[in-house]
Amino acid sequence: MTTDLAAFAKEKGVKYFMVSFTDLFGAQRAKLVPTQAIADMQEEGAGFAGFASWLDMTPAHADMLAVPDPSSVIQLPWKREVAWVAANLVMEDELVEQAPRNVLNRLLARAEADGLRVKTGVEAEFFLLTPEGTEISDPYDRAEKPCYDQQAVMRRYDVIAEICDYMLELGWGPYQNDHEDANGQFEMNWEFDDALRTADKHSFFKFMVKSVAEKHGYRATFMPKPVEGLTGNGCHVHVSVWDQAGTTNAFADDGMELGLSARGRHFLGGIMKHASAMAAITNPTVNSYKRINAPRTLSGASWAPNTITWTGNNRTHMVRVPGPGRFELRLPDGAANPYLLQAVIIAAGLSGLASEADPGPRYDIDMYAEGHTVKDAPRLPLNLLDALRGLEADTALTEAMGSEFSEAFLKLKRQEWNSYVSHFSQWERDNTLDV
Repeated sequence: MTTDLAAFAKEKGVKYFMVSFTDLFGAQRAKLVPTQAIADMQEEGAGFAGFASWLDMTPAHADMLAVPDPSSVIQLPWKREVAWVAANLVMEDELVEQAPRNVLNRLLARAEADGLRVKTGVEAEFFLLTPEGTEISDPYDRAEKPCYDQQAVMRRYDVIAEICDYMLELGWGPYQNDHEDANGQFEMNWEFDDALRTADKHSFFKFMVKSVAEKHGYRATFMPKPVEGLTGNGCHVHVSVWDQAGTTNAFADDGMELGLSARGRHFLGGIMKHASAMAAITNPTVNSYKRINAPRTLSGASWAPNTITWTGNNRTHMVRVPGPGRFELRLPDGAANPYLLQAVIIAAGLSGLASEADPGPRYDIDMYAEGHTVKDAPRLPLNLLDALRGLEADTALTEAMGSEFSEAFLKLKRQEWNSYVSHFSQWERDNTLDV
């Protein structure tokens, strides 16, 4: 584990560091710091004006300092003279409570105090579009069921293989890449890890995919629903909880239903209990709700939930338990903030553990075909406003995430919603002008 960034630079031939943080809307911000200045930056932090990013601040706030976490440093495989390093935000010698990485670290500390170590993996989906972002980059990728299409993935081999090579080089343990269920869509998988490391990798992965795509003349997007009528970009999260040594899975019990221990069921119960409120964070954009409430897509299925249900090895529900000691949350989408995504799962799960929450009945039906038969399961929010109202009303979750964070997030997201509803669309003109 790296502790001295100046020494890292000398060893690796790094000339510049990207001192990076992720704001409340998931946008990555950075300063490019020359190596000769990194020792001071590691101690003091790189200065930012918080108001200039999506954080709830004003121009009158003091300097916000991004203090690099040297354990996160990654040398850019495609530009080796540059290294990326995630930073924790500090203002006037205090951690910025609304900063996403700080929120996650605070919740991980809570889990650690309970003797728990959260490990997660993400399934990051993305589209490769033309540079303008208006069309799928591959004009021959037109199959009705394009998932796992051999020829289509090979036509984008140069992009996918380059990214996978970099993950291999970085030691992430990538194990499969495929063309996904929508035309122009891909998914790449790597090994699960401690939740903070997964969040850092997820953040870097999005940066890497976009950079490599641009290098090849394409535009990569993680937008939840970038193409009407096609399957959207999910970001499924696989969750397990271990002892502090990381050797015993606290969720695993072969004698229990689906191999999920009592504590695992309570953690899952917290997810189910808080799901409607979580959606504001796991599905944080207006466009998100065109994915989770989508009609039948061209391929025949949206692969996204619209009801708060759980099951065994069945992909039509919000939560899937595919094997002993872990579960898959299928709610999040590609717009989810990598740090807040992990944080809200942990917050909801710890809440479930504290209250010994029951996840409710398990359903093994095809929710796409028979979901109408489930009468008592709550529906997911229909839009971002519903989700924000759900989060605001869930005081247990907002307190667990931190009041300063929750207030800032809700304030800025309401502004985003108001901006959206004040926009006049062509649809409105086409359908209302002559009323």
